[in-house]
Amino acid sequence: MSDYYNDNDDLKFYLRHPDLQHIIELKERSFIEKDQYDYAPQNYEDALDSYEQVMEIVGNICVETIAPNAESVDKEGPHLDHNEVTYAKGTEENYNKLVQAGLIGMTLPRKYGGLNFPLTPYIIAGEMISRSDAGFANIWGLQDCAETIREFASEELKDKFLPRFNKGATAAMDLTEPDAGSDLQAVSLKAHYDAEKDQWYLNGVKRFITNGDADISLILARSEEGTEDGRGLSLFLYDRNEHAMTIRRIENKLGIKGSPTCELVFNDAPAYLVGNRKMGLIKYVMSLMNSARIGVGGQSVGIAESAYREAAKYAQERAQFGKPIIQFPAVYEMLTNMRVRIAAERSLLYETARMVDLYKVYLEIGEERTLTPEERQEMKVNQRYADVFTPLLKLTASEVCNSVAYDGLQIHGGAGFMKDFPIERIYRDARITSIYEGTSQLQVLAAMKGVTTGSYLNRIHEYETMVIDPELEHLKKKLAEMTSVYEKAVENVQGKEDQEFLDFHARRLVEMAGNIIMGHLLILDAQRDKGFKYLAELFVKMGISENNERMSYIKESELRDLGTYRQVITDYIGV
Repeated sequence: MSDYYNDNDDLKFYLRHPDLQHIIELKERSFIEKDQYDYAPQNYEDALDSYEQVMEIVGNICVETIAPNAESVDKEGPHLDHNEVTYAKGTEENYNKLVQAGLIGMTLPRKYGGLNFPLTPYIIAGEMISRSDAGFANIWGLQDCAETIREFASEELKDKFLPRFNKGATAAMDLTEPDAGSDLQAVSLKAHYDAEKDQWYLNGVKRFITNGDADISLILARSEEGTEDGRGLSLFLYDRNEHAMTIRRIENKLGIKGSPTCELVFNDAPAYLVGNRKMGLIKYVMSLMNSARIGVGGQSVGIAESAYREAAKYAQERAQFGKPIIQFPAVYEMLTNMRVRIAAERSLLYETARMVDLYKVYLEIGEERTLTPEERQEMKVNQRYADVFTPLLKLTASEVCNSVAYDGLQIHGGAGFMKDFPIERIYRDARITSIYEGTSQLQVLAAMKGVTTGSYLNRIHEYETMVIDPELEHLKKKLAEMTSVYEKAVENVQGKEDQEFLDFHARRLVEMAGNIIMGHLLILDAQRDKGFKYLAELFVKMGISENNERMSYIKESELRDLGTYRQVITDYIGV
């Protein structure tokens, strides 16, 4: 069997995207470390070759270790004994393989033992791992926390903790609490400062913490007495070696069972302040969450890829009425739609990753020297777009992930409902993607900024100016018509001048914009590789149908309809 990198040409396609050369040259500072580290690249071609070799290593580990362990890990799960979490045997094997391969802390600078990779190849690796085992992807993927430490912590904390990642340290972000789930402003875990000891201490409870037993945890806590909102919150780093935190229990979950989700109790736990007081939620956690949401976007695409491949394999092998079921239109239409939607989400995933890569690398460079006006402008543009593309990605990718997993199980029929096939586990694992790191409903609220500020429309117009081959022009014209419909929909909703009405239709508007954006991205992909042409054609056709349906509903809506919706709920449950 080929590895998970070489059996997926799409991953190679996005790793070789022409825009990545600019990112790599910036990230490597024109390759100034080539004489300092023997594994630092000499030039762009050398860097790309290095990335591909690492992706092949990840792909091999996925095929040889992680994927074969997925079923046993799902059955065994982690265990809690004397305040210590023991991973399933397969999870331990998985993690040890990746540590030995030097794949923890991939994006960290080399001085901390990292590979200095941009976000894009890191997300490609994460997609492959998610395809193998979505639960394990959480344990591996929380190395994202290292980037938050690198970006915001003091030099002393960086030097102390960042080198531990390459040696295998696990990480967690401890944000949610029993009464503070999506509303992080309500966090109440206390942080108090002992001036005599020059030490911060944490007291309180955290709940639903992924990988809560981690070696290094980033914790959101209330440092300012008398406050009740986000301005009283700071970010702290807790070292598990302090042994001042109790794991109350491991949650028994529907899916991603290999990943321990814990309830934690901190009792005068010593901790380190990350960055400045009062900026924990406002700045640091927002950055951390955006990274996590891109990670979930990659995880969603990986899970969907796995579901699609399992369904396609089963459809080719399962015969009914004298022929394989893949020959029936009802089945091959489902499979084709699955493939098309995965391709669209993958194009959005790596477009978003490149935006983040660009603005993040300029932030790093800006700490070393003054940016030129052109560089600062490029940073601001990419940051502005990344801020609205990230929730759009998290929303649409997680929903497509669930849809593809649903259809994948449906193609298996009754067999898919049994534990004899991987699709049953994949289906359960998919469900969390539209819930954690901000539910789909919260992503809509964040993504609406792209609608109301015109950011999505501006980006769409930029795509329209890009030169494409004549054979793709008909698709571009269809997207222009879709854009006109979208603009009318926005005008119709905003014209009511009612915030509740705008919120009511927010998801429809965001998804309309998303369909147009992904249509343009697939056309641009087809410009580079004609193999994307059919995918672009089918996706645009789907998008037209879906957007017209949304527009029809919006046109028929009136302000008084909101009262009707509320009345239905009131009549039924009396609220």
